[in-house]
Amino acid sequence: MSKVYVHNRTGGPETQELIDRTIPQPGPGELGVTVHAAAVNPMDWKIRSGLFGSQRDLPAPMGREVAGTVNGVGAGVDGFTVGDAILGPVSPDFGGFAEDTIMVASDAVAKPEELSFIEAATIPIAAATAYDGTHQIELTPGQTLLITGIGGGVGLMAAQIGKVHEFRVIGTGSESKRTIVESTGATLVPSGDGLLSRLRTAAPDGVDLILDLVGGDALREVAELATSPERIVSAADPTTAVQLGGTALVHTKEALTRITSVIEYDLVDPHITATFSLARAGEAIAAVEQGHVTGKVVIDMDLL
Repeated sequence: MSKVYVHNRTGGPETQELIDRTIPQPGPGELGVTVHAAAVNPMDWKIRSGLFGSQRDLPAPMGREVAGTVNGVGAGVDGFTVGDAILGPVSPDFGGFAEDTIMVASDAVAKPEELSFIEAATIPIAAATAYDGTHQIELTPGQTLLITGIGGGVGLMAAQIGKVHEFRVIGTGSESKRTIVESTGATLVPSGDGLLSRLRTAAPDGVDLILDLVGGDALREVAELATSPERIVSAADPTTAVQLGGTALVHTKEALTRITSVIEYDLVDPHITATFSLARAGEAIAAVEQGHVTGKVVIDMDLL
C-alpha cells in the first residue's frame, strides 16, 4: 500500500485527509514514480474549494508537481528506466502529495544532478509558468515588466527571469514581502489603498507587460498601466484578462526543459521557504492558502 493526501468532498481544509491506496501502476505512455518531493501551489486549495468546478471523482488526490524516481515504465515508453531521477507534472487522477504517483512520460524531464529533489519539485508548474509568463510577449532589455502577486513562488521566479533578461521589474504584493522581492532585483509597490498612484510613480510611462498572478479586481486596478491591452497576460484569471483586451497565459512544452536548465545553472533560485512531511500536508496547504509564507512550500517525503 501507499499513502496519498486527498480531499473527499468540495470545501475547506476539513475535507482533506491522508489515506492508503494500492501503489498505482503505469499504463501505456506512463511512468510510475516514487515521489521524493512535491511542491504546493494555490491551485491545490482552489481545486479543493471547487473554484474550478466539482466534476472530479472523489476522494480526489491533491498536488500537481513532483520530483522523484521512476519505479515502473509503461508500454511504449522510451528514454526512461527504473531508477531514473525525474521531475514533472503528475497525472491529475493520481496526485502529487503521495508516496507514489503516475506521470505521463512525455511530460517528464530528467532531474539534473546539481538539483535536489526539493528544488526540482518546484519546477514543473511554478517555474514553467514563470518562464512562459515572461516569454509569451517578448520584451527587450530595459523594458518594464509588472508582476501582480510578485511575492509568491511564481512571482519571485518570474522576477528573477526578468533580471536575467535585463527587464525593469516591478511588482505588487504585501509590504511584508519587500525584503525577499527586492533580493531578486525587483521593486515592490505595496498593495492597498493608493496602489495605482504608487504604480504610476514607479512607472510613469506605463508598463510593457503585465504578468498577472492574482486576477479579479487586482488585475482590473492595474490594467490601464499596460502600454496596450494585449500586453496583459494572466495565469490566474484568463476571463478577466480577455475582458480587458489581454490573453490567458499559454503553457508551452519547451518551458519545462528550458527553465530546468536555467535553475540548474543557478540563474534562478526557487526560494523554498518551508518544507513539511507528508503527514503534515494539511499544514503545508494552509500555509499557501492563508498567505503566511513567501516563496515556495514543498512537501518532503523523506521527512518523518
